[in-house]
Amino acid sequence: MKVVGDNMNIPFSPPDIQQEDINEVISVLKSGWITTGPKTKEFEINLANYIGTSKVVCLNSATAGLELALRILGIGPGDEVITSAYTYTASASIICHVGAIPILVDIPPNSCHIDAKQIEKAITTKTKAIITVDLAGIMCDYDSIIQMLESKKHMYQPNKEIQQIFHRIPIIADASHALGATYKGFHSGNVADFTVFSFHAVKNLTTAEGGAVTWKKHDLIDDDELHKLFMLHAIHGQTKDALSKSKLGGWEYDILFPAYKYNMTDISAALGVSQLRRYDAMLNRREEIVRQYNTLLEDTSVTPLPHNSTQECKSSCHLYMLQLEGFSELNRNHLIEHLSTKNIGTNVHYKPLPLLTAYKNLGFQMQDYPNSYAFYVKEITLPLYSQLTDEQCHYICSALKTYRKLM
Repeated sequence: MKVVGDNMNIPFSPPDIQQEDINEVISVLKSGWITTGPKTKEFEINLANYIGTSKVVCLNSATAGLELALRILGIGPGDEVITSAYTYTASASIICHVGAIPILVDIPPNSCHIDAKQIEKAITTKTKAIITVDLAGIMCDYDSIIQMLESKKHMYQPNKEIQQIFHRIPIIADASHALGATYKGFHSGNVADFTVFSFHAVKNLTTAEGGAVTWKKHDLIDDDELHKLFMLHAIHGQTKDALSKSKLGGWEYDILFPAYKYNMTDISAALGVSQLRRYDAMLNRREEIVRQYNTLLEDTSVTPLPHNSTQECKSSCHLYMLQLEGFSELNRNHLIEHLSTKNIGTNVHYKPLPLLTAYKNLGFQMQDYPNSYAFYVKEITLPLYSQLTDEQCHYICSALKTYRKLM
């Protein structure tokens, strides 16, 4: 394989936008209807069919989906919600948005996924939800988490009617990275009680900004009514959406409660509808790149986060995360600078929350999360996207190996 010179430019995660995506957006712009309307509903139906759930609610971000899941569960002041210290702020900030208390737990050694044992230690009678994080597109060990929650169901003290539907602490999956991932034969969206996806510009499937929430089938949940409830929360508590109000003589509406403005537009949904049509092909290409990286780096001391390590679980291959064995944080940062001189974009996923000012101010201290810190200082994320070429993969790995030989 020919490796080109240093004039190659490889951004970290550009969106995969094709002409068919552009055409779909143009058709909406020409339609005369650009806010929430028929295209958003089409995207919701298509997503539900893809995931295998009854209903999907499309929103303007995954953050909105996570927050609304908490609000609809009636979680608020005095309640505790457990999530990982090793995640992006959205997984935890929404707990603060509803007035609840975020409880951060450490990850196990040599892993970046939330751990059932750590959750178990953190559960109290105030715990009203667990927010898992399917980092990199790899789903958590839900069997262990659910089994543990079943054993602790005597600790669950629901104080709202909707909370009483669940006989144990409910799970909200932050699956921002995991659209298309599976766990033991179940699509992400069918495992946790609620599942939230992101369609931000860097995600596998993008609507520029956007997200969606869905939920696992439950005998005591009316899917149509829950969908309506999410939409009420997303559009100011208004009994009619803009499309319904636009019909001749259809202006009349009511506001049932003072809610929020979290709806997705038809412009964004058009991009999502088009991308979803070819999403499986995009996932296949991502999986090919992961396999190629693994082969090219197998003679080095770097340790990639394992994607598709078993036949029972399939990753969406969102991030190619490496552990740089023997590296300090300073070494890792020097490597990032070295790769940038080769025009290779990289990233770090993530700064643990207790390192950030907002969470320091809430009283969290990094020394209480040693595994999260140990994972962070050695972590680097290489480019992984469906338009990345084989030649670019070789170039990236060559640049990485060259640096390590100079160490």
